[in-house]
Parts: sequence; structure tokens; C-alpha cells
Amino acid sequence: MRRLISTVNLSREEWLRVRKTGLTGTDAACICGLSPYKSAFAVYQDKISSEIEQFDNEAMRQGRDMEEYVAKRFEEKTGMKVRRANAIFQSEEHPTLLADFDRFIVGLQDGKKAGLECKTVSPYSSEKWKDGAIPIHYQIQVQHYLAVSGYDCWYVAALIFGQEFIIRKIERDEELIRALIVIEERFWNENVVKRVMPDPDGSKSCTEQIAKQYFKSDKEKSIELMGVDEDLRRREELVGLIDKLEKEKAAIEQKVQLQMEDAAYGISSEYRVSWVTTESKRLDTKKLKEEQPDMYNQYSNISSCRRFTVKHAA
Repeated sequence: MRRLISTVNLSREEWLRVRKTGLTGTDAACICGLSPYKSAFAVYQDKISSEIEQFDNEAMRQGRDMEEYVAKRFEEKTGMKVRRANAIFQSEEHPTLLADFDRFIVGLQDGKKAGLECKTVSPYSSEKWKDGAIPIHYQIQVQHYLAVSGYDCWYVAALIFGQEFIIRKIERDEELIRALIVIEERFWNENVVKRVMPDPDGSKSCTEQIAKQYFKSDKEKSIELMGVDEDLRRREELVGLIDKLEKEKAAIEQKVQLQMEDAAYGISSEYRVSWVTTESKRLDTKKLKEEQPDMYNQYSNISSCRRFTVKHAA
């Protein structure tokens, strides 16, 4: 691998711009359809766009702020030493593959080369780490890193807020790495380079990306749809199936609720069920509009979205 660019004093905007020139570890899971956060469709739109989207949220901020703490805890628990990578790296053999490593592990006695990925995890996601498990999108991210670096293994250190500190070791998987390289290079060459949009995958991320890209409708415009009748017939079948499954699910819940009566909790040999009373205050917007129309207008925001409906042609 080679150092593509130093990240010391590199602005976040320039960092994001460099990441557009190839595929990173987090992109790899998205392209494989294994990321819970982003779709291949969204990755494609990001790579072909010249715009730099400075998206951030509290979880991402906390992850950055806690990275040094997680690295120190790893050193403390394992006795290994780590150092910052301070660069975006590129695979020399497969230049489409980029990597922005958290840390390198230094001075291993067996002469092996390894890196460290630092994670902060919500307690709500702790189940995904039980019994030695590692979320699949992190496994793909790490195998991508191993593909770029040529290293022997990688460690993942995860701080589960308020619960525990976890360390997992991921060995190099040559078969998976070969498959990843094929998938990523095909995506880059056949989709990004040729500007061929990947197929939508049904994910929430894909829905949001399409809504963002085509957020406004032209009421004077109508187009003839080609080759979609079979898909729409299948959609109709799925709507009926979903309705049937929702009713079956509701019937099971009702059966359990009748047994529980006024009990807040129920216990079976395999499950723990809660049916707890909760209270919340909600604004009566209808009453407010009638009695205080000026205040209603003052604090009302206009939002718009496109509603997708399907009906049989007359």
C-alpha cells in the first residue's frame, strides 16, 4: 500500500473530497448490501457528485471524540502499543481501494502486522456483540482494510456505553478478500466510471436518496412507464401478503395480551414480554388552530414530500 495523502491538518472537506476518489472500508459494506446505514445507491450518488456533503450527527461526533480513549483502553487491556495512521492509504495493486485506518499496532513479538479499528456502540446495539459476535458490516470493513494493507490481522475495540469494553480479533480471510476486490472494482468500473446507476435495493437509505434527488414533482408532467407491469403486479401481491402478516402478528399479540391482563410483564420459557403503560403529552393542533390561529401560523412549518401510490388503470 502507499500513503495517498496525509490527514495531519487536512480539513474535513478535503478529507471527504479525497474519499470520493475511491472506495473506503465503510463503502465496502454498503456496496455488498450489508450496511444498516447506507445503500450502494447512496454510495454511487456520492461518488459521482462534485458536492461535498458535510453530514454529521451526535453519534458520529462522539465516535470521533472517544476514538483516543478507546485506543488507550485497548493498550491498557492488551499491553500492545498503537500509533495513529495519519493518512489515507491506497492499494497499489488495486488503486480503487482506499483506507483511512484508525491505528496501527506496533512492536508485535511474532512479527505479524496488525491494525486497530475503534468503535463506540450504543447499549441498544449490545446484542450484536454477544458471544464473540462482530456486526457483519464491521467484518467487511476490516477485510477491506486487510486487502489494502496486506496485514495479517486486525483488532476491533468497541466501547459499549455504560456496559463493557470489548476486543475482537479478525484474521485475514483470503477468499473473502478476493470476492470483495471483485465486487468493489466491478462497482467502481461498471457503475461509478460509466455513470450507470446500481439497482435499488429496498433499503431506507435508498428511499431517502431517491427522495432527496427527486424531491419535487412537476404536476404538468406525465411519462409512459416501460417494463414495470410485472414489478407492479408483484408489488400488489406483496401488499396483500404484508397485510395478511400484519394481521397474523396482531392476533398473536392480542392472544398474549389477554393472558397478561393488567400485568406489565410476562415471562415464558424463551421470551420476556413487556406491556407497560406510558404517558405522553401531545399538542392538540386542531384546537390550537381554532382558538389561536395566529399562534398556530407563527409556529407552523410547511413541509413537503412526494407520495407514491399505485392504482389499476381504468
